[in-house]
Amino acid sequence: MTTVYFVRHAQPDLSVHDDLTRPLTEKGLQDRKKVTDYFRDKHIDQAFSSPFKRAIDTIQPVIDEKKLTLSSISDFRERKIGDEWISNFHEYCERQWEDFDYKLRNGESLKETQKRNVAALKLVLSKYQDQTMIIGGHGTAIGSVINYYDPSFKYEAFAMIQPKNPFIVKMNFDGEKYLEYKVVTF
Repeated sequence: MTTVYFVRHAQPDLSVHDDLTRPLTEKGLQDRKKVTDYFRDKHIDQAFSSPFKRAIDTIQPVIDEKKLTLSSISDFRERKIGDEWISNFHEYCERQWEDFDYKLRNGESLKETQKRNVAALKLVLSKYQDQTMIIGGHGTAIGSVINYYDPSFKYEAFAMIQPKNPFIVKMNFDGEKYLEYKVVTF
């Protein structure tokens, strides 16, 4: 069995509008301990992350403690919202979950985000069968992956976990065949 732990980043500093370099807040930095504590007694073979600073910084203490090498995979990044900062994120988010093709100018739809993230996941699943891996990621991207494997995961389920920073989604696979998922919140 292959186990994938997707870790949604801890609390980001939303005053920094650049997705790639947005850091964690002081609370986010402190909350990384919850992630590290969760993984302390778990064996991890491989470590991957979105290239976004907040995703890497959330799992870095786990990587350090377990003496792993982190591989950044661009396709695990969050969906691109568009060219401008949106003030009503929840309204925008709900609309995207209702219509997987909806996107703003120069942004990504959930369908595009899902396709990119699932392709990256399938690549690591094929290469690291019967291993356990941690993947640092983002709420919407992780939610779109869950939806791919379990279409009953829709906006209502996403809205329950979206406010949580960080959260973990444990997914089990037999080879590349999806078996189940479980959400861990703190």
